[in-house]
Amino acid sequence: MMQRIILAVCFIAMSLAGCAVNPVTGERNFQLYGSDWEKEVGAQMYAPMKQSQGGDFILDPQLTAYVEEVGGRLAGQARRSQELDYQFSVLNDSVPNAWALPGGKIVINRGLLVELESEAELAAVLGHEIVHADAAHGARAQSKGVLTQAGAVISMVVLGSTIDNQSAREVAMIVPALGAQLLTQKYGRDAERESDEYGMLYMSEAGYDPQGAVELQKTFVELSEGRNQDWLSGLFASHPPSRERVRNNEKTAESLPAGGEMGRERYQQKTAFLRRVQPAYDAFDRANKALQEDDPATAQELLNKAMSIEPRESLFHALQGDLHALNESFPDALQSYESAINANPGLFYGYLRKGQVSYRLDDDLAARDSLEQSLELMPTAEAHYLLGMLDKKDGDSKSAMEHFKVAAGSESEAGKSASRELVMMELPGNPSEYIASRAAVDQQNGVWVQFANRSSVPVKDIEISYAWLDDQGQTRQGSKNYAGPLQAGAQDQLNLGIRLSGSNELDQRVRVQITGARVAE
Repeated sequence: MMQRIILAVCFIAMSLAGCAVNPVTGERNFQLYGSDWEKEVGAQMYAPMKQSQGGDFILDPQLTAYVEEVGGRLAGQARRSQELDYQFSVLNDSVPNAWALPGGKIVINRGLLVELESEAELAAVLGHEIVHADAAHGARAQSKGVLTQAGAVISMVVLGSTIDNQSAREVAMIVPALGAQLLTQKYGRDAERESDEYGMLYMSEAGYDPQGAVELQKTFVELSEGRNQDWLSGLFASHPPSRERVRNNEKTAESLPAGGEMGRERYQQKTAFLRRVQPAYDAFDRANKALQEDDPATAQELLNKAMSIEPRESLFHALQGDLHALNESFPDALQSYESAINANPGLFYGYLRKGQVSYRLDDDLAARDSLEQSLELMPTAEAHYLLGMLDKKDGDSKSAMEHFKVAAGSESEAGKSASRELVMMELPGNPSEYIASRAAVDQQNGVWVQFANRSSVPVKDIEISYAWLDDQGQTRQGSKNYAGPLQAGAQDQLNLGIRLSGSNELDQRVRVQITGARVAE
């Protein structure tokens, strides 16, 4: 009976591509979203999600080429190798992590590469992520409703900052909620087991020793048991290790042909530069932590060490700019941000910070240019808010409101400021859009007006206009003023001084409307 029910459900959903054959396992899975959806989502989210994590690691192009080579070798074994556009990138992020987007967009962080010991271990990581894409795990999760629909916006904390809001030090990335969840999602145990098993199969088919995956999982378990925070916040958050996974990998290895490449020496050669400059990134990470702990002197000392080892790193120059800005040495800050841009023109951060400082210095043309360039690379609430302020200053209310509406979707300080500006612009002409109102009666049939502030900012001087039919059937009008302030989300009421014969007369005899209001300080 249960089999019949499953088949019936699959049949009904076929028009939506509901029951599809998993190209990796051969099993039938519930899946509403096909390869077109996967490729579109992957293509849309790949660039901004890389930007949010430091961008591509560009100082060692040979390292990226090496990862692409190994990834391509494995992707050639994927069951959808001709259907999906597999791409591989090395991210400039110290957090040990790797992830895959639908459609075959795969990254591995610089911070994970320095922890691996062999090409076979690298192949194990990439093979695992390839299976996530090849088996359409993201599409399956979306089909089951695990992920939200695209369209909402979300704030994510990315690179550290000290401009405008020292306590938060955040950059609010504006991305579809779906994209953010694809980045942070935790695959289920079945998906992780599937990716481990078939990732090892792809390794073996590509000529690698599957023992590399066994060694990798053993290392992960040891690191997790040692509660290394960097690891816990990186790979382990989405791919939790366990002794069970080690045992499963050992069983899988036993079922595969023995032998294959480990590539220890080759891996050490290919990652030699990364290991040589790792002390610079260690110092940089400690500098960021010191800055977060409000210790700029220590941060500067550590940053000096990082830059002495590797002066070409864009992130180092950007942090130097943040330190200068914190000290209100704005010309020096601008110079450092320009150096960051020159070091990596493809990273949004230097443009954004240069735009923020230029705005603070009232250099509107420079601010607009830098902020617009930052938006081309990464949509942020900060850039949209400041561009809105520039448009408002220039008298372009329409464009300003468009920027404010985008920024207001963020919970960051910039998003809150944008919400306030939006309310200030729209409230005078359309107060009822932000302040809800209705008439109500008490136990003595006295009429009240109840009102609520639906905006994100306090409002005051609320004008309430009302009309009613008196006992002679004549229309009468009046108004009330509520001085306030009425806080965001708060509600209150006023007695209109009208008494009805019965509560059932309210809808026929009384009308209320909010006709005026102002944003409170």
